[in-house]
Amino acid sequence: MWIDLRSDTVTQPTEAMRQAMAHAVVGDDVYGDDPTVNQLEKLTSELFGKEAALFVPSGTFGNQLAIMTHTQRGDEILLGDDCHILMHEVGAAAVLSGVQTRTFPTNSGHIDIEKLKRMIRGDDIHFPATGLLCMENAQSSGAVVSLADMQAVYQLAQSRHVPVHIDGARIFNASIAISADIKEIAACGDSVNVCLSKGLCAPVGSMLIGTRDFIRKARKNRKLMGGGLRQAGILAAAGILALTEMVSRLEDDHKNAHYLADRLEEIESCQVNRNRLAINMVFFTLPESVISEAALIEGLKNKMIRINGQEDGEYRFVTNYGVSVDDIDLVVKTMKTIIDN
Repeated sequence: MWIDLRSDTVTQPTEAMRQAMAHAVVGDDVYGDDPTVNQLEKLTSELFGKEAALFVPSGTFGNQLAIMTHTQRGDEILLGDDCHILMHEVGAAAVLSGVQTRTFPTNSGHIDIEKLKRMIRGDDIHFPATGLLCMENAQSSGAVVSLADMQAVYQLAQSRHVPVHIDGARIFNASIAISADIKEIAACGDSVNVCLSKGLCAPVGSMLIGTRDFIRKARKNRKLMGGGLRQAGILAAAGILALTEMVSRLEDDHKNAHYLADRLEEIESCQVNRNRLAINMVFFTLPESVISEAALIEGLKNKMIRINGQEDGEYRFVTNYGVSVDDIDLVVKTMKTIIDN
């Protein structure tokens, strides 16, 4: 049995999800008559305190759909300097929506409101319009943004008539980390994207949430982007269980991440970044003089443990539904053995 620390997207659907998918009542969602999709969208909008929601194929799709729906071609969007939209969505905002990106610093989750205020464009013939401000929470760097910072950003954006999109791929992790109700976080954005397949075990899908008018426009843009699904209730059935049964256990992943961090620090020269240990991700460095990246990956793979290589000089291990405390002990023990040999 593999131990997989690459991401919390590697989780398998639960048995209950598989049963729900097998027996889902379906229709043609492009016509709006798939009852299971409709149920998921209603559940999500109520959970987040918004008017409407839309089922989409992926988190990247949800974010890019939000950008397309909020902006006009030639606009500029403001977003964090290490966020997923910028770093891991293959430049889609430029290709799909024709917008340019401008970044603001997010220092371990903190947003400098005064700096952000100066970045919002004025009415000048030389400037692109500031069409959208994007916040990510929890951040893909492992940090979280405080509710106070999110509220300050949203108040600033409203005062300048700029919409706010929240990339909430791991918004439930953020909710746990900052002890804030999910509706409080969602209230800091005009739209929210939340993934059902990150930590929640659904096999496919994300939800885009906002006002009825925004979702009406987004539904047409979803069709334009090729995301009009047919009997999507088979997938939505798993999404319903992701939201109703799997959110409450995410705290276990956070606890396991802290345990993993403690165990990794037993390894000489292993430096854990505890400033970004707010959710279920552990970022750390191991010098090449101790063990090479290739040797670590291959050595763990030989013991049926999957990890990713370094990014910007760091390793990232992600705890998830398939990783237990015993698994963590085995991973660290195996790493020590590989290094000693």
